[in-house]
Amino acid sequence: MRGLDLVEAAARAQSPALDALAALAPADRVKIIAEVKRASPSRGRLADIADPASLAVSYQTGGASAISVLTEQRRFLGSLADLEAVRAAVDIPVLRKDFIADPYQVFEARAAGADLVLLIVAALEQQQLAELHALIVELGMTALVETHSGDEVERALDVGAAVVGVNARDLSTFELDRDLFGTLADRIPSGVIRIAESAVKEPADVAHYRAAGADVVLVGEALVSGADPVATLESFLNAGKVSA
Repeated sequence: MRGLDLVEAAARAQSPALDALAALAPADRVKIIAEVKRASPSRGRLADIADPASLAVSYQTGGASAISVLTEQRRFLGSLADLEAVRAAVDIPVLRKDFIADPYQVFEARAAGADLVLLIVAALEQQQLAELHALIVELGMTALVETHSGDEVERALDVGAAVVGVNARDLSTFELDRDLFGTLADRIPSGVIRIAESAVKEPADVAHYRAAGADVVLVGEALVSGADPVATLESFLNAGKVSA
């Protein structure tokens, strides 16, 4: 493990991050963040994904606006090497999806080429959330600030989040509530990008989120578990053409 000074130097020496806000900005149809995801605590192993870069290229070809890469090893079987491989292979923004809790991980993400970093409100004290969000922005990246309740949405907005995600999966029970996004969407002001996360199995789920006001839907399991991730992605994008 490299020291903090070395990781920070590598982060600041990286090429500038891509503009994720532009890539995910509201449009006439839903946008999708497609995920490179081998496993999850709730579902176990999902896919081997021997070549994450190739999968990411397929996602980009299929119309994804950004790529999410799980870098947590123990429960999700991911790594920073996966992120680095994806970053080298695509020219759309790449999200480091992990349990980010300290500045070292933020510098590590930028050094690996991440353009976005996930911050989970439920996992952070407010001061931590504010400090990590500020560091992400200072490094030229974008924070996807994930919420699960109205109070968490307020906390995300209080630190200046420009991208707010609502995760339908309860982090404690793993239960899904596809309607949670719709109950919280009105709390997220216009000008803030609204992302629906989890509970996407079929095109109807994407259409449901779009009708509830989602600008972007993050999809993982449904893409990696199917026989043809590109065809699945295209069907989801077509389902999201309805106006929000």
